[in-house]
Amino acid sequence: MTQRSRLYLITPPAIPDPPSFSEDFKRALDAADVACVQLRLKGPSGEAAPDDDVLRTGEALRPIAERYDAAFLVNDRPDLALKTGADGVHLGQSDAPYARARAILGDDASIGVTCHNSRHLALVAGEAGADYVAFGAFFPTPTKDAPTAADPSILEWWSFVTTVPCVAIGGITPENCGGLVRAGADFLAVSSAVWSVPDGPAAAVRAFETAIREA
Repeated sequence: MTQRSRLYLITPPAIPDPPSFSEDFKRALDAADVACVQLRLKGPSGEAAPDDDVLRTGEALRPIAERYDAAFLVNDRPDLALKTGADGVHLGQSDAPYARARAILGDDASIGVTCHNSRHLALVAGEAGADYVAFGAFFPTPTKDAPTAADPSILEWWSFVTTVPCVAIGGITPENCGGLVRAGADFLAVSSAVWSVPDGPAAAVRAFETAIREA
């Protein structure tokens, strides 16, 4: 690798009080390097929050992410990404097609695509113009019912065949992320390992920074 992995922070699946959560959000971004934030208000089985909740939360969090120079993406919905003024969208395989999202958001938006553990899906997304592809799940995760399990070898392969960045996702912690960093993950997507730890999000982000540096 020519560059170390960076953190890709995913919000908790529910944020009942965005102004209150904003304080923890600031602490996390202030603690260490965070490249990207994805607003993902969605339960483990895929049930999405109402649009108004997404818009209200995006309105609270996007300016903070901007202040820390972290890209701000919305999960699944290019239309809501446009309304919140987000930098882009993250698409699952069952969401809007990449071409539709690009038409809605324009050439300057960042659009990432979930590719599970599929080399074929990743190549299709990369050839279409995706700004990154996401592979996973690498470890068991409480955040969602992951349909596939991925091996770090897919990160090594992807880094060898293309320059399109890749995101590793699924149950990643400071304790287990080292192999993904060494395999070539450009970004580590993390959620519960930051928001659900007893020491708080700032300590968790610092722990990831240390683990990435030492990998």
